[in-house]
Amino acid sequence: MNVNIEASWKHALAGEFEKPYFESLIPFVKQQYTQYACYPPGKQIFSAFDHCPFDKVEVVILGQDPYHGPGQANGLCFSVNDGIPMPPSLQNIFREIQADLNKPFPPTGNLERWADQGVLLLNAVLTVRQGEANSHQGKGWEIFTDAVIQKISEEKENVVFLLWGGPAKKKGAKVDRSRHLVLESGHPSPLSANKGHWFGNRHFSRANAFLAEKGKKQIEW
Repeated sequence: MNVNIEASWKHALAGEFEKPYFESLIPFVKQQYTQYACYPPGKQIFSAFDHCPFDKVEVVILGQDPYHGPGQANGLCFSVNDGIPMPPSLQNIFREIQADLNKPFPPTGNLERWADQGVLLLNAVLTVRQGEANSHQGKGWEIFTDAVIQKISEEKENVVFLLWGGPAKKKGAKVDRSRHLVLESGHPSPLSANKGHWFGNRHFSRANAFLAEKGKKQIEW
C-alpha cells in the first residue's frame, strides 16, 4: 500500500503497510474524513514522522489521540497550531520546563521546533472525529504505533522515552530498557498534575543529561 510518509520511515516500516490491519485502517480513515470533520488535516496525519525522520529520533514522547477541537491538532502529540490557546496539559508541560530548566513560557504551543530537533511526538492513535475523543480507537492505529516503538527500540540505541500517564506506560512495554532511557510519571493533565503526579519529574533536564552523557546534542526545550 502506498502511504505518504517520510522516506526513512517508509523504509523502516515497510512491512506494516502490507499487513491486513493497515489495509483495513486506511479505508476506515478515508471514509471518516469524507463523512465527518476529523483531525488533524489529512496532510498532517503523519506529521510526527515527517518532522522527525527515523535516523534523527533522539527522544520519543507518547500521547493518546489528537486534540478534537477545530484548528488545534497538527499531527504532533500535545502540540497545537500557532495562534491556538494552549490546552491545560500543554500549559503544565511548559510549567514543568519553566521549573526544571528556568525557561520562560514560549509564545506558541506549536511543538514543531521540538520535532525538528529529533523529538518524535507520537500519538497512540493518529486521527480523531471532531468533538469525540477516542473515536478512532481500536481501528488499527495502536498496532501501527506499537510497531513504530518496537522498531525504534530494536534498531536504535540510547533513545529517551518519556511516558506520561497509564496508557503511555503500557505502550512502553515495547521498549528495551537495557538499550534506552525510559522516564515515567503521571500525565500532565490537571487531573493528574494537581495530585502531585507530574510536577517535579524533571524529565526535560534528565533527558538532556542522558543525551549529553552519550555524546548527543541536547534538546532546546
